[in-house]
Amino acid sequence: MREKPGPYFETLFKATREAECTAFGGHSITLDAAFAKVCDLCHGAHESGNKVMFIGNGGSMGIATHMAVDFSKNGSMRATAFGDGAMLTCLGNDLGYENVFAHQIESHGRAGDVLVAISSSGKSPNILNGVQAARSQGGKIVTFSGFREDNPLRKTGDINFYVRATEYGFVEVAHQAILHAILDLDMGWKSNR
Repeated sequence: MREKPGPYFETLFKATREAECTAFGGHSITLDAAFAKVCDLCHGAHESGNKVMFIGNGGSMGIATHMAVDFSKNGSMRATAFGDGAMLTCLGNDLGYENVFAHQIESHGRAGDVLVAISSSGKSPNILNGVQAARSQGGKIVTFSGFREDNPLRKTGDINFYVRATEYGFVEVAHQAILHAILDLDMGWKSNR
């Protein structure tokens, strides 16, 4: 081991704590305001009979499926992730991998749904096409991205969370921590301090 774990965790904490948040159109908003808006969007969708949909690739799909379960079970909101292996390989084979999420959103999404799109690079074609499909149906979009500051996903959401890091581990853990924090705080978590 070349480095001590302390600097690693300090970097991770900084990447998470200093996530940059923007609203539609790119204007900066505070982390508090972004959290509140995501809660409003998700509760608004549920209360109107709609749902929260999660998409991601690889580790981001792991986060997507995990958070869909938590938003549903713990948050009592309708939530799903489009991560079924048979569906993804079928659609990838028949329609091209760039369309695996857009097709599912076109089939199962509707106006008023919320799409949570998670991509470390922010440039995955299937994620960007999924966002476009949700937007064309009248859905609301929440994005999570990292790596390059000018990644295209960061400009597509009603609320956008950008983690300023270039390592997958930092970006993915920060995305999951932010999503957990949104739900935990919404459910009433209080500091013991």
